[in-house]
Amino acid sequence: MFEGILPAIITPFHRDSGMSLDIEGLRSNIESLLQRGIHGIVPCGSTGESATLTFEEHEQVISKTVEVVNGRIPVLAGTGSNNTEEAIRLTRAAKDAGADGALVISPYYNKPNRSGLVKHFTKLADIGLPIVLYNVPGRTGQNLLPDLVIELARHPNIVGVKEASGDIVQISRIIEGTRDEEFVVLSGDDAMTLPVLALGGAGVISVTANVDPGRMVQMYEAFRAGDLARAQDLHFELSPLMRAMFIDTNPIPVKKAVGLSGMAAGPVRLPLDDLDGQKTEQLRKVLASYD
Repeated sequence: MFEGILPAIITPFHRDSGMSLDIEGLRSNIESLLQRGIHGIVPCGSTGESATLTFEEHEQVISKTVEVVNGRIPVLAGTGSNNTEEAIRLTRAAKDAGADGALVISPYYNKPNRSGLVKHFTKLADIGLPIVLYNVPGRTGQNLLPDLVIELARHPNIVGVKEASGDIVQISRIIEGTRDEEFVVLSGDDAMTLPVLALGGAGVISVTANVDPGRMVQMYEAFRAGDLARAQDLHFELSPLMRAMFIDTNPIPVKKAVGLSGMAAGPVRLPLDDLDGQKTEQLRKVLASYD
């Protein structure tokens, strides 16, 4: 179900005193991405500033995404939290809204022990919505090791992992250990998309696809068609843009890039702050080469 290019979409805000949700902008952005051939969509992830959305806003963004997509591609909704009860609430709400699955980040800051992690993810999987684990040690302070992911993959509702450890050996081990399961490994790093596909991964949950979904889709489809040379060419074409998405903390650069591209974006919410002038000019120069 979850494969190919799945943009982790930004959440556009109005430039008003409360930085309120720009729901019409969200709808417009989603339609634009759909027209470019994406294979799935991820609202309320890290790129969607889920950490600074209220419960009500979180549920509103997921519901609107499901409504706009209208069954055309899978919706994988971010519902993770370092509070298990909060994650349960968000996951149930995503299920009720009609999302196809939930992307659940490893609990951050708490640094739970192994048995706590198993119980946390099992409680969420038992809700009945397909769960994709999200391993991003740089944000959570804890790495979901391959043996734990392989164990969790045996739960019928834990169907995949977004792997953003940056460790290709670890990713390979997870793919190796889950080949007999109905389980997908998705890259959590745009620059690792092609290597992960080569190992048998299913695709990428992408930041870059907010800005250039067309080339990302072409790279994936070239690989699937067996045209490795074309896929490599597209990887290297996209590499400067992929790097530019991380000249500052995600999603600061991608949100600026989306706005500069004429789509709905608006500001980032504190404690994030807008991209400074020097980095904005750096980003403009990169974007100019993709016109």
